[in-house]
Amino acid sequence: MTDFSGLPLVIEPAELLPRLDSPQLILVDLTSANRYGSGHIPGARFVEPKRTQLGQPPAPGLLPARADLEKLFGELGHRADAVYVVYDDEGGGWAGRFIWLLDVIGHSQYHYLNGGIQAWPADKLSTEVPASAGGPVQLTLHAEPTATREYLQSRLGAADLAIWDARAPGEYRGEKVLAAKGGHIPGAINFEWTAGMDLNDHLRIRKDMAQVLTGLGITPDKEVITHCQTHHRSGFTYLVAKSLGYPRVKAYAGSWGEWGNHPDTPVDV
Repeated sequence: MTDFSGLPLVIEPAELLPRLDSPQLILVDLTSANRYGSGHIPGARFVEPKRTQLGQPPAPGLLPARADLEKLFGELGHRADAVYVVYDDEGGGWAGRFIWLLDVIGHSQYHYLNGGIQAWPADKLSTEVPASAGGPVQLTLHAEPTATREYLQSRLGAADLAIWDARAPGEYRGEKVLAAKGGHIPGAINFEWTAGMDLNDHLRIRKDMAQVLTGLGITPDKEVITHCQTHHRSGFTYLVAKSLGYPRVKAYAGSWGEWGNHPDTPVDV
């Protein structure tokens, strides 16, 4: 079985196992070098998570330079007919951010392995490292998946906007300050990323997330813009909203690193 058609965005190990030999598959591991070296899903290529970020203060979460993305995706063997399956070891933060990158380059064929390496059978791991696939590929970057600071400021107060703040409650309330300013974006709704994971089920996405988000007012009829400090934790929340079929989802990649250090941004506490 090699066909991925008909599968949801979020798949289980039992759905990936029979498809590991698919010629379409590009399997991406976003754990750590040590974790990858000690055992990964067979055929997975390791991507150092920091390569998914620009990495420059005050907003390290911004999109990497085009040339760096073209090098990264070339190493992975990117091609138009590829189906990506991505995973990490933390419940979906880095994997979700990588899915955002795939949206940015206009590639829509992808899946997240629910629970990541935590949910994968321990007797089905490999230590073989695939060779780099090739040199840089040409990419077209799309603006739609990303909310810039200017765009978000222009949308503040809109009735059809939901800002999902994935940081810890102490950061949201301004008690823990990680920028020049503490607090949160006016109107933002706080739901910490780890609260969306089932800690008793290998960090899989909670089955009741649709109801949880509805209760918070983060509903599919709104444009959802999610952020954290560097758009790492909000990789998970971006992934969750996408997996639930929300039609308008954007990541604020600058996140609090940008907003909290900018002189002209409004802040609530």
